[in-house]
Amino acid sequence: MKIRATNLGVMLGVGLFVCVLTAADSSDKPSVADFGWLAGRWQFEKAGRVVSEEWMAPAGGTMLGMSRTVKAGRTVEYEFIVLRADESGTLQYIASPSGQKPTAFNLISLIDGSAVFENKANDFPQRIIYTRQPDGSLLASIEGERNGKVRRVEFPYRRVE
Repeated sequence: MKIRATNLGVMLGVGLFVCVLTAADSSDKPSVADFGWLAGRWQFEKAGRVVSEEWMAPAGGTMLGMSRTVKAGRTVEYEFIVLRADESGTLQYIASPSGQKPTAFNLISLIDGSAVFENKANDFPQRIIYTRQPDGSLLASIEGERNGKVRRVEFPYRRVE
């Protein structure tokens, strides 16, 4: 009887230890819920172009986004976006710009309201960055190498809804 009670105690202790480790490990990984601040409509205007980006709130392990650029009353660019975790739990930003095939960018950094997604194999961009600004605005940017030159394009959004 003593042996069984000791074994049961050891098994319960090991089980509790594994549960604690599993909980600590899963809470360390960023989740889609960490991007709730991105939900809403964002917009900026430059050189006669109005660029709008809209994100649905996190639900079901995803956020859905879309972007549209309008110039002279015509849509000249658009993009559909899915933010979700892959099978390994890595967050991915999956972009489908203007009818092109989807391209996945993995989250490599999420620090103090700045998220960096990367896909080194993509032609351009290789990185997509979203940074919450202290004034409540959003600076999105794409960057990488194109034709042997480092390039960065910024999208200084203001919340409109």
